[in-house]
Amino acid sequence: MRLYLKVGDRVRHKKNHEWGVGEVIEERHSILEGGACFVRILFEDGIERTFINDLDNELCCYYYGIMLL
Repeated sequence: MRLYLKVGDRVRHKKNHEWGVGEVIEERHSILEGGACFVRILFEDGIERTFINDLDNELCCYYYGIMLL
């Protein structure tokens, strides 16, 4: 498992500019081997969104368009 984001990181989505800047407010990862890892991001539009946070997963938030500022 290769983690991409950590709590406190500021991010932006490449295409969904209307979301505004986001901040990682929570990170969760499974204690089970091969388990999932998620981050919760609060964006300026007031909506919290949850993403996969494992660069080894093709659905990782990085590949979805979440970019570090």
